[in-house]
Amino acid sequence: MASDGTDSPPLVDSNAVKQLADAREKITNQLSRIIIGQQDVIEEILISIFSKGHCLLEGVPGLAKTLLVSTLAKTLNLSFNRIQFTPDLMPADITGTEILEENKTTGARERRFMEGPIFSNMILADEINRTPPKTQAALLEAMQEKQVTVGRVRHPLSDPFFVLATQNPIEQEGTYPLPEAQQDRFMFKIFVDYPTFDEEFEVARQTTTATTNEVETVLTAEEIVALQQVVREVPVSDHVIRYALSLVRQTRIGHPGIPEFVSESIAWGAGPRAVQFLILGGKARALLHGRTHVSTEDIQALAKPVLRHRIVVNFAAESDGVTSDDVIEQLVEVTPSKEDELTNDARFQKIFAS
Repeated sequence: MASDGTDSPPLVDSNAVKQLADAREKITNQLSRIIIGQQDVIEEILISIFSKGHCLLEGVPGLAKTLLVSTLAKTLNLSFNRIQFTPDLMPADITGTEILEENKTTGARERRFMEGPIFSNMILADEINRTPPKTQAALLEAMQEKQVTVGRVRHPLSDPFFVLATQNPIEQEGTYPLPEAQQDRFMFKIFVDYPTFDEEFEVARQTTTATTNEVETVLTAEEIVALQQVVREVPVSDHVIRYALSLVRQTRIGHPGIPEFVSESIAWGAGPRAVQFLILGGKARALLHGRTHVSTEDIQALAKPVLRHRIVVNFAAESDGVTSDDVIEQLVEVTPSKEDELTNDARFQKIFAS
């Protein structure tokens, strides 16, 4: 029993915790045979996978975004398809289409659904911002409902199912920025940065020889689904939930109690999905680090990848070089992480009540 007389949250199976922590180490070791560096990127992708989320990876060409995703699919023994997004790509090229097929026995023509590449466990939507919004929207139902509707028939997707999309931030001509509603479907927006000198030295050394490295399978699809359920069972204290709420609700302009710099910098704030993904991501991160409880440090570590694509800076802030990451850093700094400071602060009482 808890001190307030309520039932204590159920404890997570210690074997499952160990399995997830071991899986993280094994997956990282396998990926390091092919991918040099990018440890933060790999961890955030793993958190997203075990939270049943999708990822949007942004980085300049040549940073091994595509190689990372395809190698991860091999390590997890998942079916994998890469969709190269181009301006002439059509929705049916992603979801599939119905075709007329002649029955050789009766001679009658029958409709048959031919599945598109989206019917796989892991989808790489490569350069997703190169295709028009009509085609981008073909992913919406699959990402949210885990199904594809063609005509009047719903076709369920395999489980687990992940969309890992990439986009190039430097090219503007011939690109179609993702609408905010579709960006909100992605759990994380992950920035893939240039490697360090030592990492790039190792990349140059390894990729210019005849030696090839292979990766081994670490988890199966069934094991991933089971571990996703374990993540959901991790208990979270009310204080951590209030902390996640405070970060998100402070991004909503026009609400009482928000900081002045938010009103000056943000045009649009984050919605409820941000809170959900902060908490789910915090659960997965805690387990990956061998812990059975979520702390405010887990929420802080995931604030940028969860919020950066859900808040929109206004024109004045953008012209001054202020980014969404800058605003998030300030929010983390001004939001107390201790329970008594958070709940007794008059400003946050207004935020929770609004």
